[in-house]
Amino acid sequence: MLHLLRRVLDLPDATPVLDLTRGPLRDVGAWWIGRYDEDRRGGYTQALFGGARTLHVGIDLGAPAGTPVYAPVAGVIEHAGINPADGDYGGVLVTRHVREGGTCWLLWGHLAHEGALRWRPGDTFGAGTVLARLGRPHENGGWPPHLHLQAAVDRPVTHDLPGVVAPLERAAALRAHPDPVRWLEAWLSAS
Repeated sequence: MLHLLRRVLDLPDATPVLDLTRGPLRDVGAWWIGRYDEDRRGGYTQALFGGARTLHVGIDLGAPAGTPVYAPVAGVIEHAGINPADGDYGGVLVTRHVREGGTCWLLWGHLAHEGALRWRPGDTFGAGTVLARLGRPHENGGWPPHLHLQAAVDRPVTHDLPGVVAPLERAAALRAHPDPVRWLEAWLSAS
């Protein structure tokens, strides 16, 4: 998994995969990975989550603020914007990726505002392009610096997707938002 994620962030060899099922994202260190399909009860205390949304449907990659975020494959900017609410994404991009067999969208959340807003819908980029940099807590929804990477099988209508859902919505959410690591693995193996 680490070799695939290095196409997105330059993660060190000893990057730990955290168990975030026991509480909030605090004191996690600079470099870490947060799992997909993880019920993080107690971790989402902001009003945005309504007390019921606890199941994480993306993958989180922790790194220092300002760390570059790379496109693992070529694509097109679908949406770019700022989600300013406490606990939200802050700077966010949604990218579209097309290949034989289908289209997939990726949401890139918790970005520095400047990087997210430099893009316009329709802008194209190649594999290895720096899409943005990780935002500081004041611009990333109040979180320790990290990337939330989430896949979507249906075209998002805006620069927002529910990265955390209610556990009762798990089956539908996992169909709509497949594991981005598995998506990346399948994409790169078909290239």
